[in-house]
Amino acid sequence: MNKLTIFNAIDPSKSTLSSNDAHVIATTLATKGVRFEQWQATTAITPAMEQTDVIAAYRNDIARLQADGGYQTVDVISLAKGNPDAAQLRQKFLFEHTHGEDEVRFFVKGQGLFCLHIADEVIQVLCQQGDLIAVPALTPHWFDMGPDPEFTAIRLFNNPEGWVAKATGSPLANEFPLLD
Repeated sequence: MNKLTIFNAIDPSKSTLSSNDAHVIATTLATKGVRFEQWQATTAITPAMEQTDVIAAYRNDIARLQADGGYQTVDVISLAKGNPDAAQLRQKFLFEHTHGEDEVRFFVKGQGLFCLHIADEVIQVLCQQGDLIAVPALTPHWFDMGPDPEFTAIRLFNNPEGWVAKATGSPLANEFPLLD
C-alpha cells in the first residue's frame, strides 16, 4: 500500500502527516508541485513480457504524460530480488541530489521510497504497483529501493541521456527512515 509521510526537515523523529489514502497523497503532493497518479494496465502484466509489451500496456497514460511534459524517452527498468549488487545499487540513490529534468517513475510492480526535500519539509512517498510519481526538476530528493529490492518501473525522460544526478552535498538523507 502506498504511503505519504511528511516530516519537518529538522526533526526526523516525528511526522506531521501520514496517509495511505491515494486521494490525500495526490492532492497533498499537488500543492508541492509533485504529480502522483495511479494507473491500470490495459492487459495483464506477466514476468515474461518484453519492455515494449509493458510500455504498450500503459500506452494511453504514457502518451498523455508525454504530451503534458514533453518527455521524449520511455524505458523499463527491472531489478530482481536477490541481486548480488543490491547494496551497491541502493547506495547509488541514497544521497540528496537534483536533476535538470523531472524524475518520472511508474511502478509496474514492487516498490520504492521517494524522499523529497521541499522547503522545510521532507516528504516521503512510498510508491508501489500502480503508482506514478513525477518529481519536478531541481527538487532535492533521494530514493530508497530497500535492502533486497524487487521492482519494475517505467521511466520517462526529457533528456535522451537519461538519469543524470547532481549531489546537493547535504547530509539530510542520512537522518530520515528508509525501507526495512
